[in-house]
Amino acid sequence: MTGKTDPIRKRASQQATDWLILLKDDPDDAELRRQFEAWRHESPVNATAWEAMQQASRAMDKATPVHSDRWKPLLDELRGETRRDNTGDTRATVVRGRHTVGRIGRRTAIRFGAIAAAACLLAILVGPELLLDLRADYATGTAETRTIRLPDDSTVTLAPESAIAVAYTPGERGIRLLAGQAFFEIAPDTGHPFKVATRSVDVTVLGTGFDVRRGDDGASVAVEHGMVRVDHATAAPPVSEALTAGQSVRVSWAGRAERSDRPVDQIAAWRRNQLIARDEPFDAVVDELRRYYAGGIIVTNAALAARPVTGVYNLADPVAALRGIARAQNAVVRRVTPWLIFVSAS
Repeated sequence: MTGKTDPIRKRASQQATDWLILLKDDPDDAELRRQFEAWRHESPVNATAWEAMQQASRAMDKATPVHSDRWKPLLDELRGETRRDNTGDTRATVVRGRHTVGRIGRRTAIRFGAIAAAACLLAILVGPELLLDLRADYATGTAETRTIRLPDDSTVTLAPESAIAVAYTPGERGIRLLAGQAFFEIAPDTGHPFKVATRSVDVTVLGTGFDVRRGDDGASVAVEHGMVRVDHATAAPPVSEALTAGQSVRVSWAGRAERSDRPVDQIAAWRRNQLIARDEPFDAVVDELRRYYAGGIIVTNAALAARPVTGVYNLADPVAALRGIARAQNAVVRRVTPWLIFVSAS
């Protein structure tokens, strides 16, 4: 394979985007539906492009729209623009191949698509997770890192889109990692153990530097120096893993533990704006990039999402990093708006 984008697939993907916009704008138009079905059955490439676009659309539809006061007037204005066509005819056309797409003109379709994508993006970005701010003592936003000095002179560096709650008591120093990832540099104090809780997984230390990440399916802990103990007491059987420098463990919420080793200079590399992947699933690597990109990134192909990725990428430029990752997988990156990116298999 050459790694170049197949122009036929690229054109089909663009057409699928247009059809999605048009069908959502006028779902009851029988003639429009007939033209769409003709396009979809014209070739397997068109059918595949439409399937990928539907998958992306379903991902966006699952989110609850917010800030409608900002984007709904724009949508209303665009729809009104089609009704005020200079000729008085509401059936201005867009020509795609041999088929004529009705209802809105090319310029309106492009503008409507950009605004609709931006509206969907707001739905993707803003959701229940932001309620973490009500529970968090410290939090970070997209592409933001922050270092906090705690009362005992320990420090916590938060990765983007992360949140913690501080729970110090006379007998114990406690932190709850509510979301995201954090690196801890702990001041030694044998009389007051330091614990980091991530849902059902706890990390206990006396004096060390370590990284903790909370994910959808479990928690990961990696030690830069010193020693920690990682416990999942409610699992059956219970999990208890001791880690020293260069060691890490990933513990699922169900209680499955997977240990690994890595060079200490690769632990918490995000502090240096580095993303280091070692046979990580494509979608998991993209998840890392999402925390550094002030927009939405949607992977439209399940097979692509599962492919392994290995490499070092620059988190300071997440779009360039995404293009580099996609290029290695012979995938296509399509930036629909400045805030929304689709990634599909070529």
